[in-house]
Amino acid sequence: MAGRESSWREEAESSILLKAVSHWREDPGAWFEKSYSRLFETVRVNPHSPDKDWVEGWLEGMGSSRIPWFSGPGSAWEMPFERGSAEGEARLVLTALHDTGRITRQEAVSMLPVLALDPRPGEVVLDMCASPGSKTTQICEHLGDSGAVIANEVISGRVNTLVTNVQRHASRPTVVVQHDGRHIPKVPERGFDRVLVDVPCTGSGTTRKNPDVWGKWLPSSGRSMHELQHDLLSRAIKVAKPGGRIVYSTCSLDPIENEAVVARVLESGVAKVVKAHDLLPEVPSDQGMTVWPTLDDSGRVIDDPVLECLIPPREASVASQLESCMRVWNDSVGGGGFFLAVLEKAAESGRGAAARPPQGPRVNPLEDPASSPLPIAGELASLLEESWGSVPSNMWHRGKSILWSTDEVRGVWDSERSRKGGRELVPGGRWRPLNVIHLGLISARVRKGELERVVSKAAHRLSGEISGPYIEVGSDLLEEILLGNEPSAEALGPFAGEIRGSRVLVDESGFCLSVWVGNRVTPMISESEKTVMRATRGLPIALLEEE
Repeated sequence: MAGRESSWREEAESSILLKAVSHWREDPGAWFEKSYSRLFETVRVNPHSPDKDWVEGWLEGMGSSRIPWFSGPGSAWEMPFERGSAEGEARLVLTALHDTGRITRQEAVSMLPVLALDPRPGEVVLDMCASPGSKTTQICEHLGDSGAVIANEVISGRVNTLVTNVQRHASRPTVVVQHDGRHIPKVPERGFDRVLVDVPCTGSGTTRKNPDVWGKWLPSSGRSMHELQHDLLSRAIKVAKPGGRIVYSTCSLDPIENEAVVARVLESGVAKVVKAHDLLPEVPSDQGMTVWPTLDDSGRVIDDPVLECLIPPREASVASQLESCMRVWNDSVGGGGFFLAVLEKAAESGRGAAARPPQGPRVNPLEDPASSPLPIAGELASLLEESWGSVPSNMWHRGKSILWSTDEVRGVWDSERSRKGGRELVPGGRWRPLNVIHLGLISARVRKGELERVVSKAAHRLSGEISGPYIEVGSDLLEEILLGNEPSAEALGPFAGEIRGSRVLVDESGFCLSVWVGNRVTPMISESEKTVMRATRGLPIALLEEE
């Protein structure tokens, strides 16, 4: 490891990035010494996991320490080893905890934007540049089983990653959509309560996890990103409701990608900056920059700016607001570098504030794609009623999946919205103009018109909503199954002969295990789920046949 870090240091010492930082702060050496060693593993604990207390105890027992400035909900931890270097049982359990949504592996500073956004239960939130989904799932942890998170990603491959991660996390409020963030529709009509715009950037603050940045970063790299970043922030403000909160963030240290972007939107008067340090008082950080040089690709200061919009603002009112932004340097928190600005959209005033958009004729836009999620109704509702004893509210279906969402997600679906500046009204009962890829918690599967099984991640959370699939058993039987045995169906009691198909076994403590009942009882859970369930019950984590 020492040889590896030595080679990184050599490259870093001759980098253009180090030259640039020498123009951005007075003590670049302090930053440099914390900018090339590898990051320690950091994780966020899902507060809605039924095993939350056990997970936190396991992390503490591993020698992990709580991140002191993390304000929840849940908790965040730094583990006593570098990213990706866990070994043996620790590696097995850590991977299983992540795969099952009990933790999320996430760089510590990447948790800051959502803490500053501070979403509240029941709100409708937009995550404009959402993939891979760590911030989306963090927003969901704030909302619980209410509200809605519209998680947007434009690139198809990254959409797939986003869907995978929200499914892993098993969050009910999430709606995954695919749009160019610069043109994302304003749905709901009133605007979003809060918007997170964590924009694409050059990643100059990520040198501890992406050492290639040392050799690749150039001042022109930041300039090439500026226009896109400005357009995304401008749209984020436009689709927020009056008085709504917008958080702009990057993992870049370059003021061209940070303060210069914020200054441009402030000049239009559409928003004002809220002091980030007041929202996150425990976070070691610096205030935003009000002046910065223009650099060429050799790291030298040049007199002529490339573009007028890239120079420091001349208006004192704008410059003073930039000081309320937050800069987290690598040596501030012992992690990565980060920038964030918290903005509040200007409230509309006068007669137009309460007026509805002009009401033109109702229009029937393009219908939703056949693959779009739809509310449960008709024969499918009857099937769930027969199998489960009841149908929880806010159930949807897409393909073979039964999805469980929230009142607020249904409210977005039902809501009337406008287009073309309010000249046309679009009736509710559809997603358009949103292009919805996925929503909610996958709760069950349907195959050939029959309910196939209750998904393991939903079993515990549905236990208070439905009764049909659940069978009360002793904890000894559950442990026998977890240890690799498949008892005969008779072990389920005198009426076992009448029980077939997908079931959920539950013991006196509320512990749930999804199984298939035929002649024998077979677990229907992933290997990662088995690993966690064994660990939480003090059973051998890896069975001999699996080693």
